[in-house]
Amino acid sequence: MSKGKYYITTAIAYTSGKPHIGNSYEIVLADSIARFKRKDGYDVFFQTGTDEHGQKIELKAQEAGVTPKEFVDGVAGTIKDLWNLMDTSYDKFIRTTDDYHEKQVQKIFKRLYNQGDIYKSSYEGLYCTPCESFWTESQLEDGKCPDCGREVKPAKEEAYFFKMSKYADRLIEHINTHPEFIQPVSRKNEMMNNFLLPGLQDLCVSRTSFKWGIPVDFDDKHVVYVWLDALTNYITGIGYECDGESSDQYKKLWPADLHLIGKDIIRFHTIYWPIFLMALGEPLPKQVFGHPWLLQGDGKMSKSKGNVIYADDLVDFFGVDAVRYFVLHEMPFDNDGTISWELLVERINSDLANTLGNLVNRTISMSNKYFDGVVADKGVTEPVDDDLKAVVTGTYGRVSAKMEDLRVADALTEIFALFKRCNKYIDETEPWVLAKDEAKKDRLATVLYNLVDSIVTGASLLEPFMPGTAEKIVAQLNTSVRSFEESCKAGQYPSGNKVTDKPEILFARLDAKEIVEKAEAMFAERKAAADAASGVAEEKADENVIDIEAKEEITYDDFMKMQFQVGEIIACEEVPKSKKLLCSQVKIGSQVKQIVSGIKQYYSPEEMVGKKVMVLVNLKPAKLAGVLSEGMLLCAEDAEGNLALMTPEKEMPAGAEIC
Repeated sequence: MSKGKYYITTAIAYTSGKPHIGNSYEIVLADSIARFKRKDGYDVFFQTGTDEHGQKIELKAQEAGVTPKEFVDGVAGTIKDLWNLMDTSYDKFIRTTDDYHEKQVQKIFKRLYNQGDIYKSSYEGLYCTPCESFWTESQLEDGKCPDCGREVKPAKEEAYFFKMSKYADRLIEHINTHPEFIQPVSRKNEMMNNFLLPGLQDLCVSRTSFKWGIPVDFDDKHVVYVWLDALTNYITGIGYECDGESSDQYKKLWPADLHLIGKDIIRFHTIYWPIFLMALGEPLPKQVFGHPWLLQGDGKMSKSKGNVIYADDLVDFFGVDAVRYFVLHEMPFDNDGTISWELLVERINSDLANTLGNLVNRTISMSNKYFDGVVADKGVTEPVDDDLKAVVTGTYGRVSAKMEDLRVADALTEIFALFKRCNKYIDETEPWVLAKDEAKKDRLATVLYNLVDSIVTGASLLEPFMPGTAEKIVAQLNTSVRSFEESCKAGQYPSGNKVTDKPEILFARLDAKEIVEKAEAMFAERKAAADAASGVAEEKADENVIDIEAKEEITYDDFMKMQFQVGEIIACEEVPKSKKLLCSQVKIGSQVKQIVSGIKQYYSPEEMVGKKVMVLVNLKPAKLAGVLSEGMLLCAEDAEGNLALMTPEKEMPAGAEIC
């Protein structure tokens, strides 16, 4: 009997290029939740797709020498192939270039205009092309986009605007009365304190400076701006009809039970999207979960460096389920996770090869060695059996509780605790010792039966997270995956059943050095290919130089007004509520100055302490994110925007003049 419907969505992937492993994490996370809910008795509908309009895509298509539609067709195909490769069980893949979606977006725009929620005006502000976002000067961090840290450019154009403030109080009340609406709680606090409570500005919802978008059908100079277009996919994909004749599927599925998105787009999904729905008179989604990021542990991913990690790269190295396990297990609930080749190998060796793979292999091998593969419950029990069974039969309850809170990594940890308990059981019962005593043969048989029965339960619980591995395990044990209800009971394995006589190695142990060398060779080959494609010769002596736009000439007197000294950073901490800023206490001679710098994504506070740096000392003090800054740390910046602090070549005392 069904427990009811469960509608889950991911953010739709932007078709500006191939998604890296951090983007692919989201689809695997959503898939594990969808699979778990299906197995738990829910009628699940799982939607994903691609976001295909906007200025960035128009520019990318121009660079590639193709039409925007040709460009997005190719990228959307790549994304769909990746999602399929990762064994994701989505029910619907929507594209925002689908005809039915575009027609509904036009209807929605016109309805909101007719009812007075949208009005025409003009916009003058600072625009970030990669984020498709306008900003005011006060919203910038260190003069750059607060979301991505890139440069913004002045922009002015006629546009339509949505009256966000009209619905702000309703949204605040909804958030306060529905504490589960935004998760984790840290994301809710950020939205309330940084955006809603200070007051919402009206939102630009059309553009005239580019053409690749859904036309506003009553004003053909304008195209619908990306967020009103993209966000509505969650309802158009299931049959929403703006004229009032929505499909039975829409009436069944909406409101969504879970929007699963990256933390960087939480504002759009918890402020703009709910307000659009309020204006349309539709219910709000039940929950929006802003998951953390998966960051590369050995440096920033960069296409020019050729070191971007893609899901298919990892699958080629480790296999689908090993990659699924890693990204699900290594992501904390509300903090960023880390991925590196060394860490991948470590997890695969310790958790998958040792804890799981070795357990299955030696259990099957002992069954074959001592009983020709026949697994029978002889009923010769000891107290240690009860403890094993209690852990095994109680695991579903613990896993279910974690999944209810979307703590997927913790759910996996509970399942692997079951496998670890099985390994401990082998050490406790010592089957190889029992095998030496004919009088204990039935006890040995019971021990092996308990192990096989427990492993099947573990594999059955593992199925939503590692479906291929679960099937391989039960196939080797000559049985099938159990339901969750069956997983709560011991003794479900058919006594007298026979396991395979040729156990398969589920996960082979890997050599980290060998894997890293292979990865570096892959990256080097990829960079060489990229350089060749862009016309960069390998012999070019100055390939690492950067030419920047020259500034106005200054005089010697101008230069002499600036005071540069060596400073020593004696303390450093993150600036609260800022994604980019660090606050350093810098010793300069006998003084200590407080300096705020936008380098948080390149240096941790711990790394900063003890560094000797170049300081512009006599810069007029200013407040950044509400924190006083009394100078400037000088950095170098490469073509990708990576920063490095300028430090003296030789040891110099704090306060030494730079001239």
